[in-house]
Amino acid sequence: MFLLRLILPDRPGSLGTVATALGEVNADIHAIEIVEHRRENGTAVDDVVVDLPPGVLPDRLVSACNSVPDVEVIWFSRYGAGGGLHMDLEAVEQMTSAPSEAVDILVEQAPSVLHADWAALLDGTGSEIKVALETSATPEFGDLVNQWLPLEKASTLAAPSHKGLSESVLVAAPLESNRRVLVIGRRGGPEFLGSEVARLSYLASLAVTIHATA
Repeated sequence: MFLLRLILPDRPGSLGTVATALGEVNADIHAIEIVEHRRENGTAVDDVVVDLPPGVLPDRLVSACNSVPDVEVIWFSRYGAGGGLHMDLEAVEQMTSAPSEAVDILVEQAPSVLHADWAALLDGTGSEIKVALETSATPEFGDLVNQWLPLEKASTLAAPSHKGLSESVLVAAPLESNRRVLVIGRRGGPEFLGSEVARLSYLASLAVTIHATA
């Protein structure tokens, strides 16, 4: 499974042309997600999750997309989190089915929802900041947690020169308070877009609201 992030013209037929090009290299499209509309220049950013049959080189995916006029591949990587087209709704459905665990569910689902590698819940409501919950592959933060809290609103975080984090891009959102924060990381990129920060902010607020109904 591979994830392609593309910039393409925001007009009817663009996705179809890309899909045709991918089909010519025998790629099986599992999901297409519109990440952002850029109305100022008439383009869109889309994530495409595809599978390749044995024997087909992954580089052919990039070549196929680049062969389409006005299409640019800005990110390409293996993708192990599964689909992605309706991950927001699936996360919300899981949270509403278990309100008392809504925050924990969001932490667990965040990497899939945002096509990231890991997520961690930082809790600084006590005398010291601790990692209250984390997914697999979460790096050690050390004293970095002290510079991330408090956090007033969902935003990207500057990547620190810290072993395990220097090549990551980070985004975070406060939950019940500005000292209880969800941090999400991607190794190597791509950068989190404004629309993704907004999605995280919405899901974080929703998780807190759902939890309050338990």
